[in-house]
Amino acid sequence: MGRDRDRKTSTVDVRPTKERTLLVGVQVKSRNSPSWQIKESLKELDALVVSAGAKVVASRSQILPRMNSSYIGKGKIEELREIIASMNISTVVLDDELSVAQQRKLEEAFKVKIVDRTALILDIFSQRAQSKEGRLQVELAQLDYLLPRLAGQWSHLERLGGGIGTRGPGESQLETDRRLVRKRVDKIKSQLDDVRQRRGRVRQNRSDRGVPTVSLVGYTNAGKSTLMNSLTKSNVLAEDKLFATLDPVTRRLRLPHGGEALLTDTVGFINKLPHSLVASFRATLEELKDASLLIHVIDLSQRNNIAQYKSVVSLLKELGLDTKPTIHVLNKIDVIENSSDSNISTKLRGVIKENYGYEDSILVSAREKHNLATLKTAIGHQLSMLTEPH
Repeated sequence: MGRDRDRKTSTVDVRPTKERTLLVGVQVKSRNSPSWQIKESLKELDALVVSAGAKVVASRSQILPRMNSSYIGKGKIEELREIIASMNISTVVLDDELSVAQQRKLEEAFKVKIVDRTALILDIFSQRAQSKEGRLQVELAQLDYLLPRLAGQWSHLERLGGGIGTRGPGESQLETDRRLVRKRVDKIKSQLDDVRQRRGRVRQNRSDRGVPTVSLVGYTNAGKSTLMNSLTKSNVLAEDKLFATLDPVTRRLRLPHGGEALLTDTVGFINKLPHSLVASFRATLEELKDASLLIHVIDLSQRNNIAQYKSVVSLLKELGLDTKPTIHVLNKIDVIENSSDSNISTKLRGVIKENYGYEDSILVSAREKHNLATLKTAIGHQLSMLTEPH
């Protein structure tokens, strides 16, 4: 019995091994005063990789006079080869969307998996999408991304150097794959058109009932879902990670002096958001177009919040929403109250005024429910102004 008690129990860890990744970013000198410095961009890329379930082992960057045909210079490629070998790297993640040629060159140079920023974000979206609509939107974006890269799936035939075994089958298989992808794309677009029409009817019914709609917008992880929960006493998923929720959620918001509105939480934005995702999520983003009022939530605790703010404004302009009535909510004041930088909100308010011609912002803590009564009053005031006859 004593020997049995002393005997150690051996266990086997069956958890999948996390991919060991190397992050690589480039800052181009010719881009005038980039709002995103390479250090900040790589920090966000690190968070994206962790959110996707991989492990960041190392990070390297390079400043170039112009974008390289191989993304990075020859000297940097040699340096990274040594890092990949010595640190057992399985995946290299690049901080920009690569061209097909750039990706092939890096795959040939490093002999490991190459993932660009767009593919990484698409992977995270595919993990997060819960509804049928969300999954369709993500799949459409993935197929749009894959289509020009299909030839790379048959690169093993190219390396045979031509001749016997390389004529016919590879090319015909490639064309078959392209036809199948295009057929699937057409089917998804048709299904999403049905979704758009259905959403349009729902929005029209809301409009006919005279219920105004308010949409939350902002950078991913700025606290939009937490704010919705605090304003509407609901329990929308709110986690401290990038793209915790993708599917739009609508809840009823009761206003201070009677009346109500519908508050919608939409997908968060991010720097270098893939255009294929913006196009695929058109049905979701149309919720913003029909909103009476936007609430732009900004995370004060992020030191690069001005760059994040500008990224969201840029996307709103791209969607034709930059002139829509907007209230700016500077969130997480509970985090910065103990910060050594007391000018964070002052600087941000100045940038807002530059972009909008006026400064209309409210300091809140969505988590601590601080100053939400002021925000509700401002929402009610803005909506009443919009409905008043001119």
